Amino acid sequence: MEYADSSQAQRVAERAHALMEEVVLPIERERAGGMALSSGTIAELREAAREYDVYAPQIPEEYGGMGVGFRDSLPAFEEAGRSLLGQVAMRVDAPDEGNMHLLELAGDELQKETYLEPLVAGDIRSGFSMTEPMQGAGSDPKMIRTTAEKDGDEWVIDGHKWWTTQGVEADVLIVLARTDEDAHPYQGCSLFLVPADADGVEVVRDIPHMGGGSLGVSHAEIRYDGVRVPEEHLLGERNQGFVHAQERLGPARLTHCMRYSGMAQRSLEIAKAYLSERQGFDSTLSEKQSLRHRIADAETRLHVARTAIRDAADRIAAGKEARVPVSMCKVFTANVTQEAIDLAVQCCGANGIGKDLPLSDFYESVRQFRIVDGADEVHRRVIARAAFEDVNEEELEPLTRFGDPNRRTE
Repeated sequence: MEYADSSQAQRVAERAHALMEEVVLPIERERAGGMALSSGTIAELREAAREYDVYAPQIPEEYGGMGVGFRDSLPAFEEAGRSLLGQVAMRVDAPDEGNMHLLELAGDELQKETYLEPLVAGDIRSGFSMTEPMQGAGSDPKMIRTTAEKDGDEWVIDGHKWWTTQGVEADVLIVLARTDEDAHPYQGCSLFLVPADADGVEVVRDIPHMGGGSLGVSHAEIRYDGVRVPEEHLLGERNQGFVHAQERLGPARLTHCMRYSGMAQRSLEIAKAYLSERQGFDSTLSEKQSLRHRIADAETRLHVARTAIRDAADRIAAGKEARVPVSMCKVFTANVTQEAIDLAVQCCGANGIGKDLPLSDFYESVRQFRIVDGADEVHRRVIARAAFEDVNEEELEPLTRFGDPNRRTE
């Protein structure tokens, strides 16, 4: 399919496609299924991405990226998503990709020098510590219980977080905490940069979870017990933590959508190749009408998702409000990609659940997409609220009401 991508976006995507076909996918195919990604392989992949001129396209040049705009970077994100190794190679992998964007938007020059530049270079790793266990903040972030109190020139952070992606490996944690107990949480929270080795930071465990084995990415439970950070570790404006978090999450949701749409497209490519070769019941499976129709439906829905993502990205690039379109993209793409990958697994039978092909890893990875960065139900709530904001009551004027005969003229 062709999309209304700019010439720059197309050029970057073409280079990303070449990297994937000539470097990333051959390395993926050589690896035993489920094998963890070594630091040496990561370094090799990232060096190749630099050689192909597709390393961190979304980051300004002064911080080590390519300086490609957000909208024009998205097709490269889609290419990267075709393999779990691609996003690591191009440095568009979560959660660092979203955290780099947040530092770019909200960080001061010292914070960018200290954390953003090393993150882009791949010298350090980060975690976004926002979600809390029951009965703390989750899908309803207003329930946040972690606090940060001012003590002289320092902030003292106390709280309990979990599901901090890459929290075990992180060198720096971005922590959301209440800083004004009297204000509504949306106006009374702030973000802090917390070194992972600071006194009082306790990584309790890597929560056992579905997927992530080949990339070795943790989801950490973390306690913050009297953690002290200096004033200059406040990220962005005081009491504007939720505003800054949304600045991170909106674009991050779309980049997630693009990575997973690339994964879904690759899954369908594998399924079509398998169906075209596999014989069964006197013909290739690709000649079975039911499978052809299911593939057609998956291709159609994926095309609609990719089109919607670009529309939402265009709105963001133009500085427009895009919260509802982003929610639509997130919930729709999460379900479309899950269905496409599930279909690919089914089409490939035993080879779908085996580890010789990447489909089983994709399957484990995609299920989390309907939960992370806002569960389906949360995004549907946002969409429904907007849908019911302007109900036209005149549409019901012709109806007959109890006790009020309908006196319309014939």
